[in-house]
Amino acid sequence: MDSETDEEILRATGRALCAHGFADLTIKHIAEESSLTTAAIHYHFDTKEALLTAFLDRSIDRIERQLAAETADPRRRLAQFLDVLFTPPETDDGEFAVALMELKAQAPYQDGFRDHFERFDQRMRQEVRAAVNEGIEAGEFATVDPATVARSVVTMANGGHVRGVALGEEPAETRAVVAAYLAQSLGWAPEVDA
Repeated sequence: MDSETDEEILRATGRALCAHGFADLTIKHIAEESSLTTAAIHYHFDTKEALLTAFLDRSIDRIERQLAAETADPRRRLAQFLDVLFTPPETDDGEFAVALMELKAQAPYQDGFRDHFERFDQRMRQEVRAAVNEGIEAGEFATVDPATVARSVVTMANGGHVRGVALGEEPAETRAVVAAYLAQSLGWAPEVDA
């Protein structure tokens, strides 16, 4: 597969999902958002489900690469985690969040989508749990159940995603709530001296 063409198709898929929603999405709509024909898209992706799965893979992959800890400091790792989840890409205009929400809404009916979101949820929880665990061991955080904190943070992030898409709430609002929760439960503060 040609990665430039695949990337164009996947970007067009995101735009088409935002414009038409999952239920009305067609390969023709995706082609209209790109410079390709429907035949060219079918050449790269046999079915709409395969295309949407590739879109979901790519989307989650990008976030997971950003989540990869670049620092060993648990305080900074939590701040970095919040940056990734609550700082929208500059070129996005909310499209990414809407497209993901369209696919999340299908997860109860599409096992493949559900599996992707379950793995992603586990990955996010693992990242928070590890940072909290390390902070407790280093004496930087209060002693709490890291799994409970991780579940709470990821649940708030998911709720914030829904509020952002459905209600137009800014990601910074949810970030502030999550930061307050972390401060209260861990004694965490996002500002760390270098």
